[in-house]
Amino acid sequence: MSDRIEIDVLRAELHKTLVLLGEIDGYFREVRSEEIGLRGKTRGAALIVAQILENFYTCLETLFLRISQFFENSLSQGRWHADLLEKMTLNIPGVRIAVISDETYEALSELLRFRHFKRYYFHLDYDWDRLDLLVRKYDAVYPAALKDLASFEDFLTELSREE
Repeated sequence: MSDRIEIDVLRAELHKTLVLLGEIDGYFREVRSEEIGLRGKTRGAALIVAQILENFYTCLETLFLRISQFFENSLSQGRWHADLLEKMTLNIPGVRIAVISDETYEALSELLRFRHFKRYYFHLDYDWDRLDLLVRKYDAVYPAALKDLASFEDFLTELSREE
């Protein structure tokens, strides 16, 4: 397969991720206005919010992994999730631009920590103060991530033209 086709495949994966992120965001807005707006901050609402935040981060992380595999593919085994997120902030001259900004990284780091916590937290009660903080992080990071990914998509488009 030519480099151009592989770049186009990565662009298609990025586009698919953007569509999925839009779907996640749309559902999150619906849950926040209908479920939480009508019923309040119930245990059920907390479980839904926690799952949506986990899905959002995992969707982005899957794209980041594909980008890493395409460009550099070297992650530490012991802490590859954190390593992967950190590498997305790197501008690698002659290879690729940074995928996300430092500001986006900071907010996503918080969501990564929460996802790790959630995967090993088996109780059904979540701290709404903590969830409210994570929702604020999400509200800030979602548009920032879209902007960062649009810039990265432009980079891929230009890279495809060069091949």
